[in-house]
Amino acid sequence: QVQLVESGGGLVQAGGSLRLSCTASGLTFNQYTMAWFRQAPGKEREFVASHVHKDGNTYYADSVKGRFTISRDIAKNTVYLQMNNLKLEDAAVYYCNAISTSDDYWGQGTQVTVSS
Repeated sequence: QVQLVESGGGLVQAGGSLRLSCTASGLTFNQYTMAWFRQAPGKEREFVASHVHKDGNTYYADSVKGRFTISRDIAKNTVYLQMNNLKLEDAAVYYCNAISTSDDYWGQGTQVTVSS
């Protein structure tokens, strides 16, 4: 049974930082591209960042470039999202995603709230 468990969300002031974690089980971690998505109330889920398992390349949404960093710890089966200089518009539920050529898994989400 595949599980993706996110943690690290919470309340932070604008300009602050948070680090989200997503620990995977039940899958071969280094065979999956790992990504973060987010969904704010009344909006569609959107891509935030990804880490490609094959070449280690990372990709970011324009809105988070230079502020967020995605990384992967294979030994811990964990992907991280370091979020710096958080803005009010970063508030959302953040979801972890593991994707391969044949599978697509999602975590339950972790809430990030940004206050002014």
